[in-house]
Amino acid sequence: MRESAAAPQPLASRDDAARAAAFQALADQQIHESYRLAMAILGHRQAAQDAVHDAFVKAWERWPSLHDHSRFAAWFQRILVNTCRDQLRGSRRRDAADIAGHVNVAAPDEMGRVDERVRVEGALRRLKPDDQVLFALRYYLDLELSDVAQLLEIPTGTVKSRLNAAHSRLRSVLERAEGSR
Repeated sequence: MRESAAAPQPLASRDDAARAAAFQALADQQIHESYRLAMAILGHRQAAQDAVHDAFVKAWERWPSLHDHSRFAAWFQRILVNTCRDQLRGSRRRDAADIAGHVNVAAPDEMGRVDERVRVEGALRRLKPDDQVLFALRYYLDLELSDVAQLLEIPTGTVKSRLNAAHSRLRSVLERAEGSR
């Protein structure tokens, strides 16, 4: 009787491999949308890449707690939004650079839309992280209020009132910036 060259894998090892493969398959489906979401919230490529990476690490660590794998996308988006919010609150926060002069030289815009967009994006970066997250979800990703509410796990009415307050704060920042010109 000859012994086989390859010994059977222990059960735990097969379970770990199946667990990793299932996570990898779901993560692969989310990578592009996740980066887009992180860019919308953070506004900086490297920060978005870091946030997506950190969120996938957190998701992997919490993977056993997700019992319904069909809910992976929503579950992971919440982890990513919270990771972005933490990054905005943390010491790695980056202030937006004023690139209006460079943009106008490279691509003139008769209507001033580029200048306005740069001005608004700069003002958005001065808001609280929670406000930045709301604006990114609602306007950059064009999510409905109910979808924002579901993602943030808060009532739709709360999203409306927070968004209204965030609009007021944005207006104030823009007015102060206009007054300092």
